[in-house]
Amino acid sequence: MRRFLPHSLLGQVMAVLALGLLVAQAISAVLLYRAMEDRREAAIVSSLAYRLIAEAGRSDEELAERAERRPARERHRGEIGVVRGRDMPNRPPFSGRGRIPAERGPAPPPFAAGARSAAYEERLAEVLAAQDIAAASLLVAERRAGEDPFLRALVERRPRLGAPGWEDRTIVLASIERPASGEWLTVRLPVPERPRGGPATILFQTALIFAVLVALLYFVLRRITRPLAALTARLADFSRAPGKIAVLAESGPADTRRLIAAYNAMEARIAALLDEKDVMLGAIGHDLKTPLAALRVRIESVPDASQRERMAASIEDITRTLDDILVLARIGHSGGAADAVDLAALAGAVIEEFEDLGAPVDLAHEDSSPRIVARLRETLAKRALRNLVANAVRYGGGARITLRRENEAAVIAVEDDGPGIPEPLIEAMMQPFARGEASRNRATGGTGLGLTLARAIVEAEGGSLRLANRAGGGLRAELRFSLG
Repeated sequence: MRRFLPHSLLGQVMAVLALGLLVAQAISAVLLYRAMEDRREAAIVSSLAYRLIAEAGRSDEELAERAERRPARERHRGEIGVVRGRDMPNRPPFSGRGRIPAERGPAPPPFAAGARSAAYEERLAEVLAAQDIAAASLLVAERRAGEDPFLRALVERRPRLGAPGWEDRTIVLASIERPASGEWLTVRLPVPERPRGGPATILFQTALIFAVLVALLYFVLRRITRPLAALTARLADFSRAPGKIAVLAESGPADTRRLIAAYNAMEARIAALLDEKDVMLGAIGHDLKTPLAALRVRIESVPDASQRERMAASIEDITRTLDDILVLARIGHSGGAADAVDLAALAGAVIEEFEDLGAPVDLAHEDSSPRIVARLRETLAKRALRNLVANAVRYGGGARITLRRENEAAVIAVEDDGPGIPEPLIEAMMQPFARGEASRNRATGGTGLGLTLARAIVEAEGGSLRLANRAGGGLRAELRFSLG
């Protein structure tokens, strides 16, 4: 699950904000839909209250007078129950402008179990009480129009009153018991149909707002994070070529611009320190090599040949150590340009050097493609490989070099059959002047800078150096260079 989560600052902030917006918009959509339903229910309750108040306000004398004026066949209480409220309707009750007549009787209409609506009853009771309409009992329920006996009898009596599909319409009927007469007054109301596309409109509106907000957030966050991404890339470039790249432009919000300005100032100071270090090291190297050259001349006057050779070897050790220190100090700040280097040819050149010295060094390809080219500074890369091969020859008696391509990287591996390095000491052996051999003899233990130089060179070229003990004994050193 973790690998599907965004890892960048922009992705993580966008994910959190988008999730928060989604939850907020979902809650807003639910509340909006609930408000629409509340308004719809309030309209139904208001219509029921209006009908009940209007019917309850009519006197018994008026009802009797209207009943006398009706033809005898319509005063008959057979098929449609007690219709004493108003004249029979002239328009279909479900036509939009028609009205279902009120029903009066000694008992309420039959209610199915669980059909009563407590919410409607509570709200309707509040409205009637506010209008001083007394009701001993109040019943409100929803049902299909086709299941209501009163409506079925009404439509059967006058078929023209039944609009197409009226049986499937939902009605709300409210019955109140008048305290004075004990009579039950019942009114019926067709439930208004929900507007077409109501929930869909809410969902579309919610999705549109969500999309607009996410897009705005993306552009704002992109403006903030783009300079940070450029700063990250600049840090990587500076580590490879300090002081060789143009100043990073200040952009983004004020805080980010101040950060970039501070970084540019820091980079300039570091570049100045590196330049000063190079000048100082060059001067030290020149000042030390001059007396060393004079010593070489003076030892020629030493009459003892064995003593003269020891003195010459000591001077040579000092010179080589000084060269290694100067190279290590200048790595990463060299002005040389990278070239396309055939790694097989580079390895072959190093092997020839050791073969001339009689050292057993072999080259093998682990890849079907014989040509692997990387952009490197050839002199430095050759020195790194030469140091690894020299270690393998010194401690393992020989070296095997293998070359292979691994995704977008080239790997040069140097193996030997020596004693290897204890696992806890592998990282320490790549520190300056760390030696695997306790003596201070360069012939047997070196200066302790070989692995340090190799790692510094490879990292300056954008690669890496990895040491590991082989299962069958010996050490395996891998130089990994990017081919991108």
